[in-house]
Amino acid sequence: MSNIRITKQFSFETGHALYGYDGKCKNVHGHSYKLSVTVIGKPITDTANVKYGMVIDFGDLKKIVKEQIVDVFDHATVFNKNTPHIELAAELQNRGHHVILVDYQPTSENMVIDFAAKIKALLPADVALHSLRLQETETSFAEWYQSDNL
Repeated sequence: MSNIRITKQFSFETGHALYGYDGKCKNVHGHSYKLSVTVIGKPITDTANVKYGMVIDFGDLKKIVKEQIVDVFDHATVFNKNTPHIELAAELQNRGHHVILVDYQPTSENMVIDFAAKIKALLPADVALHSLRLQETETSFAEWYQSDNL
């Protein structure tokens, strides 16, 4: 049986700021992110299995990505916890804002690495994460490929 890649797309709104950056993105701002998650595997051949013919049920993939990424990052503001932004984060949290503190600069590049680790940890053993594409704007995106990270 052939390996097949399937992709599910997600959208979420997230704010961030890049501490120490020399451009506009040093300011708190937000993006309408689009995340494409591609997995690879062989379709199930057991005709008695309710998932017969699927690599993974799109609903199962959606559950993983929503719980680990979309529901966490949507309408949140992300800051590197190892910068003075920690003070701004505390103030926002005290005012009831949803803040996520990460141990990396919250660029699309670093976010996609973080997302890959979270998704890979929860996929079934016979399904592998092939790639992620995190689109920050209409013309800018970061991509992660398993083949580049062996």
